[in-house]
Amino acid sequence: MTKNTLTRANLAEAVYQQVGLSRNESADHVEAVLSEIADRLVAGETVKISSFGSLQVRQKSGRVGRNPKTGEEVPINPRRVLVFRASHVLKDKINKGNGGA
Repeated sequence: MTKNTLTRANLAEAVYQQVGLSRNESADHVEAVLSEIADRLVAGETVKISSFGSLQVRQKSGRVGRNPKTGEEVPINPRRVLVFRASHVLKDKINKGNGGA
């Protein structure tokens, strides 16, 4: 079973096919949306996309981890992580398996 990956080019092609803008305009719009999402996350805002889910950056504190191979304790520095929570609509689509809701 081969797994496909959705890319920016795929998104731009979908906009081109469904909206009818030129390929360059479609790519520019996809880039603008992704850039806006990234900028908002960097600024610490939550991004909510109706019927899809929400993205949020959370601060994780430092802790002591352990190297599983040697058992040696290793410090893990504080960091920011991206968290995605799928909406119930998206979860239902995924669980139906046919993509329909």
